[in-house]
Amino acid sequence: MKRSFEAIVVGAGPAGSAAALVMAKAGVDVALLERGNFPGEKNMFGGMLHKMPSLEEHFPEYWNQAPLERHVNKKATIFMTDDAYFNATMEWDAFDKPPYNGYTVFRPRWDNWLAQEAVKAGATLINRCTVEDLILKNGKVVGVKTLRDNGEIYAPVVVSAEGVLSFLADKMGMRKKFNPAKMAVGCKCLLDMPKQMIDDRFGLVRDQGVAYEYVGVSMGVRGGVALYTNRDSVSVNMVCHIGSLGKSGITLYDMMNNFLEQPQMKKLLNGGKLAEYSAHAIPEGGYEMIPKLVADGFLITGDAAAFCNATGINLEGINMATHSGILAAKTVIAAKQNKDYSKGSLDLYRKLIEDSYVYKDLKTFKRAPGLLHDDRIFQKYPDFALDMLKKIYHITGEPKQNMTMLVLKHMLTNGKVSVMDLVSTVWTAWRAL
Repeated sequence: MKRSFEAIVVGAGPAGSAAALVMAKAGVDVALLERGNFPGEKNMFGGMLHKMPSLEEHFPEYWNQAPLERHVNKKATIFMTDDAYFNATMEWDAFDKPPYNGYTVFRPRWDNWLAQEAVKAGATLINRCTVEDLILKNGKVVGVKTLRDNGEIYAPVVVSAEGVLSFLADKMGMRKKFNPAKMAVGCKCLLDMPKQMIDDRFGLVRDQGVAYEYVGVSMGVRGGVALYTNRDSVSVNMVCHIGSLGKSGITLYDMMNNFLEQPQMKKLLNGGKLAEYSAHAIPEGGYEMIPKLVADGFLITGDAAAFCNATGINLEGINMATHSGILAAKTVIAAKQNKDYSKGSLDLYRKLIEDSYVYKDLKTFKRAPGLLHDDRIFQKYPDFALDMLKKIYHITGEPKQNMTMLVLKHMLTNGKVSVMDLVSTVWTAWRAL
């Protein structure tokens, strides 16, 4: 039997479920297709869920409703070598009060919750449903082909929220070819650890959480590590530039194991038990990777549209994906009212995106990925900075030099970092950020 809906959303991640939720609340008969056994089963994430005003419109106090792990009130950037580390930590009272600035989440719980909220609103969730192609009629998208029996599902509009690999966008010729220089790969290690142990190790109370970002631990490859505390587990996430990783000859799991074996990390994570190990591609190119967003009967959202902001200061993905899904939903609602699903009608989505913080932030920081291509940040500066700090704090009984002379002398004797290196990096960072 031919199955038909008023809209189809492919992928029940944050973008897809948010789109289906908003459509269903507006009375759109929408199908939400998920290839996993349940939403979130196949999604890898080990980061922060940042504050999302667009979601608060539908859940005014979602921090009391959603399955969040901890609110993040402490952030730190840590330079680390084999025998030393230095961290700059920020804590702010406002981060410890609702509405919180960010949270840690466990994607299987979070994604499933958001998808079920869409179902409550009237969406039809179909799990174990892998979409293999689009159905076109006179050049317009009118449905999808799935790997299920009688697998054709029809609708006048399809929203792709299928993730970074975006097969449907590729089939439509809308996605730019993958460039290793603009892609990263993330590797996640989830360690089970009792809540009280986490609280004691990281100096936390109640549902407070931390986000630590480590520099200098990627064995010279462009990349770093982020650590996040969940309620009763710790996520350790290594993100590396694919091009740099390929040239290094080093495997991602070797880098992760090397990090976990560092004395500082063994002390911090002692007693944790490995519960999960996974990997995932990340669209690091940002603004330069954004594909064509609209075609006749077709929209692209979330990671599939490269809506991920990797500036080196923050990594924003879920909030941008969710917001883009909501804007896609508003476009479909307007198209239904106008009974027009042509590219011209759906172009409202592009206009909404370009007027949103998602597009504007990606455009503002479009040079930021280039900053992350500066090998000196990962190969030279961590050692240089920690060696400098050792000289500053080491008491020898000899007279101290002023800071300028100390830095210049260290550059001459260390030989790894020159004045031109610093000037070049500062200039690149200023242009990027």
